[in-house]
Amino acid sequence: MKITGFETIPIQGRAMILKMYTDEGLVGYGEPMNYEHWRVVAQAVADMAEYLVGRDPLQIEDHWQAMYRSSYSRSMPVLIGALSGIEMAMWDVFGKAVGLPVWKLLGGSVRNRVRVYTGIGGGESPEAVAESARQRVEEGFRAVKMGASSTPVRYVDTPRKIDQMVARVAAVREAVGDEVDIAVDLHRRLSPAMAVILIKELEPFKLLFAEEPCHPENNEVLLNIKRTTTVPIATGERHLTRWGFREIVEKEAAAVLQPDIRHCGGISELRKIANLAETHHIALAPHNAAGPIGVAASIHVMATVPNFLICEGGSVRGEGLFKDPLVFKDGFMELPTGPGLGIEMEDEAIEALRDETYRTRGMFWHEDDGSFADR
Repeated sequence: MKITGFETIPIQGRAMILKMYTDEGLVGYGEPMNYEHWRVVAQAVADMAEYLVGRDPLQIEDHWQAMYRSSYSRSMPVLIGALSGIEMAMWDVFGKAVGLPVWKLLGGSVRNRVRVYTGIGGGESPEAVAESARQRVEEGFRAVKMGASSTPVRYVDTPRKIDQMVARVAAVREAVGDEVDIAVDLHRRLSPAMAVILIKELEPFKLLFAEEPCHPENNEVLLNIKRTTTVPIATGERHLTRWGFREIVEKEAAAVLQPDIRHCGGISELRKIANLAETHHIALAPHNAAGPIGVAASIHVMATVPNFLICEGGSVRGEGLFKDPLVFKDGFMELPTGPGLGIEMEDEAIEALRDETYRTRGMFWHEDDGSFADR
């Protein structure tokens, strides 16, 4: 079997579908990370295709090493995002070629289903956020994630701002009770000082985790924050490959790792990151905030990971895109049973979701003095 070509289609929801074609008629699907720069990622896929076309798609590790190590810099998110999507598609073809789901190819499952959570919206009002959480629980979720604030946070903000963020979490806890987990995403908006202050205030609500309390570039700062609180600290959605997670794991700077399969390196790399974390008793809670192919691929990997905690993307099941959407029940995703990733799509369904608009506009926030703010 040989690879004959690739196609990338940006779709609604800041996602991209990658199709890998083979000379035996098998088509593999993947999802590269693209978010705001889909054109650049699509070009990176096209560049890698120059090496891959004509080669055996089942030589997954060989191709991954070649694509990763041939780059002048091995930590370029656009390139790792493209590689991640390509690697997913290779695993999909592998499974289709032998008639087995990817989780079986990875050694089989250690669980029968995968626990998932979903995000809640609602704006700034505690009442609106609480109502959104109640609705998600009625849908069957037993874990939700919320943002602490829907507006910028200063390096050191006012007591009123702190009280507003705490009030949002308090309203959600009251709304869902103590049998539902709540995670709080801080979106790396806070300075280390503000993160310490806020997370300490959130301790009474017994959170599942506090996500990205500060910018991920400084692992020592993250470790210091972890040491100040009983709330489990989570991070990792912006980190690349096992090397990007190595120091966090070795220093035990977080209790939960959140690699995103769409740009951490793909299926094999996500599994390797999980293995690395397992040696330090650190849990995995993969990040999935875009398309359903990434969610499906994460489900396959997490089925095989002993130190798995929970997976993001419970509301992203491929309805209207997959012929057979992912199955959600009582807070869990059922393991896909079809070959490969267990997903198939009609071209008409993909085209109906095509979205080539420029993506960065929603990422611009500003402080009240006009300075740029982290989104």
